[in-house]
Amino acid sequence: MSIGIENDTIVALATPPGSGAIGVIRLSGPEAIAICNQVFKGKDLAQQPSHTIHFGTIRDGDEIIDEVLVSLFIAPHSYTKEDVVEVSTHGSNYIIERIIKLFIKHGARGAKAGEFTLRAFLNGAMDLSQAEAVADLIASNSAASHQVAMQQMRGGFSNELKQLREQLIHFASMIELELDFSEEDVEFANRAQLKELVLQIDRVLQKLIASFEQGNVLKNGVPVVIAGKPNVGKSTLLNALLNEERAIVSDIAGTTRDSIEDEINIKGVTFRFIDTAGIRDTLDIIEAKGVERTREKMRQARLIIYLVDPTQDNVEEVAQQVAELKDLQIPYLLIVNKKDQLQAEQKAGYETLEPLFIAAREKEGVEELQEELLALVNLRNINADDVLVTNIRHVEALQKTQASLENVLYGVDHPVTSDFLAMDIRQALHHLGEITGSVSTDDLLENIFSKFCIGK
Repeated sequence: MSIGIENDTIVALATPPGSGAIGVIRLSGPEAIAICNQVFKGKDLAQQPSHTIHFGTIRDGDEIIDEVLVSLFIAPHSYTKEDVVEVSTHGSNYIIERIIKLFIKHGARGAKAGEFTLRAFLNGAMDLSQAEAVADLIASNSAASHQVAMQQMRGGFSNELKQLREQLIHFASMIELELDFSEEDVEFANRAQLKELVLQIDRVLQKLIASFEQGNVLKNGVPVVIAGKPNVGKSTLLNALLNEERAIVSDIAGTTRDSIEDEINIKGVTFRFIDTAGIRDTLDIIEAKGVERTREKMRQARLIIYLVDPTQDNVEEVAQQVAELKDLQIPYLLIVNKKDQLQAEQKAGYETLEPLFIAAREKEGVEELQEELLALVNLRNINADDVLVTNIRHVEALQKTQASLENVLYGVDHPVTSDFLAMDIRQALHHLGEITGSVSTDDLLENIFSKFCIGK
C-alpha cells in the first residue's frame, strides 16, 4: 500500500461478502458522485444535498442491473472527509460484482484493505489510535470489548495523550528558547516545575501501562485453563460450560491428550476455556507431551479452574496440588466435582480448602462457577470513562516514553545542559506521537491498515 492521500476514487463492498438481503457498495474520493451519476437513473446526484438518500436504478447502458438506494455524504461531512457514496443493492453476489465492475469501468479503483479508514486518518477525521479502535470495534464479540473499543474510537485514549503532550510541548518550547539565549545563561523553564510535571506524567503512564492486562483481556477474552488429574471430569465440565458436546468424554483416563479451546460469553465478558490433558506421570510419550503442554498452558493462563474428583483424590493430596497452584501466582478456582458422591466427612475435609462443589455431568453448580469467574476477573463494573490500553503497540510506545522521561528526570537532578534536556523531551514527545500518528512511518501505517477488512 502506498501511504499518502491519493487523489483518486476508490470502491469496495462495505458489507460482508456472500449472498444476503442487502449489499452496500461504498465509493470515496473526488469523483465518487460523478462516477455514480453516470450509471444511476433517478435524481441528479450532483444537485442533491449531503446526508440524503435517493431511489433509482443502476444501469449498464440500457440494461437495468438493480433498483437501489444511494446515500450521499459530501466532503468534509463523511467518514473519510471526502465525497462518499453508498449504494444499497439487493445482496446478490452477481449484482454486487456487476455494479463494482461498472464503477471501476467509469474511473474508480478497487480499494485496498483498510483504505477507507486510512483516508479518514490521513484527512484528519481521526488519529491513529482511534483508527485502530475501528478494527477493534468490528472484531468485538462481547459487551466489554465493545465498550472499550467505543471509548477509544471516541477519543478517550487520544484525549489523555493529548493533554500529556501539550504539557510537555510547553516545557520543550521553553528549553528550546534557552538554547537561543545560551550565551546569556538564562533559564526560562523552571526545573522544579518540570520535575513535578514529569513525575505527574509518569504516574499517568504507569496507570495506562498497568491497564493493558485488563484491556487486553477485554479485547481478546479471558484465557481460562481447566486442569486436574486424568478422568476427574474436565471435558464434562467444558461441555457443561459450553452447553454442547465439544470435548470427548470417556471413562478411560488420558483420553484428552491435547488442549481443546472454545469460548463463551458470560454476562458481557468473553471467556476462552481450554480443556487440557490430565496431569499425571506417564510412560506414554504422546500423553507425556500433552501433560507438558498442560503445564505450559497453566503458566500462560489468566485463570485456572483446578478440578478434583473426591472418589479418587483425598484431601491431603489435593492440599498438596493447591500448594503447587499457589506457586504459579495465577488466580485459581478449586472445584470439587461429583458432589453428589461426597460423604459428609469428606465434604468437611474439602471445605478447609474453600472449593466450589459441583456435579458437572448433571450441570449442577455451573451457574455458581460462572459467577465466581466473573468475580475473579472483576470486569463487569468497568467505568465507561476508564481509559484502558488494549494494543501492545501502544504499551511499547508508552514504555519508551517512560524511559525518555527518566532521562529528563536525570537531567533535571544533574548538571545536564539544556540541549540534552531538550533532546530527551523531544524523544518522549516522539514516542507519544507514534501512538496517535502525529509521528508515523509508511511501514507502520501499512502494517496497521493491512489488517483491516476491505471496505472499511
